[in-house]
Amino acid sequence: MSNKSMWNAFRDGQKYMTEWPVRKELAPMFPENRVIRATQFAIKVMPAVAVISVLMQMAFNNYSGLPQAMIMALFALSLPLQGMWWLGKRRETQLPPALAGWYRELHEKIVSEGGAVQPMKSRPRYKELAQTLNRAFKQLDKASLERWF
Repeated sequence: MSNKSMWNAFRDGQKYMTEWPVRKELAPMFPENRVIRATQFAIKVMPAVAVISVLMQMAFNNYSGLPQAMIMALFALSLPLQGMWWLGKRRETQLPPALAGWYRELHEKIVSEGGAVQPMKSRPRYKELAQTLNRAFKQLDKASLERWF
């Protein structure tokens, strides 16, 4: 994997965190809700864990434990990156056939009720599903959504 594609995956993961509708109705069907929440938590907490793990060794003059603390700090800092990388890869993954059919049905329902949505993709990815789900939650009433959730 080239550095450019790795950075693209991180950038796409950040986009996907904002695109995906974190809704309780979707939680049983998709891991995105859990991964997004865990990644957001890791972004807030892990830098502090990394700094504290190193400073604790230094505060107690335990320089022999410093290499382990540094490894722990690097691991803590890698957790948010792992979440963003997974989300970035997931965003660009093509939907499996059953989910692609569900995407098409939902897309057609939005269009039939006069909703504005991007043109249907012949080979949809998770990012198109996220965009369509967002539209569905904004434009369809609860009765229409109950068929899918």
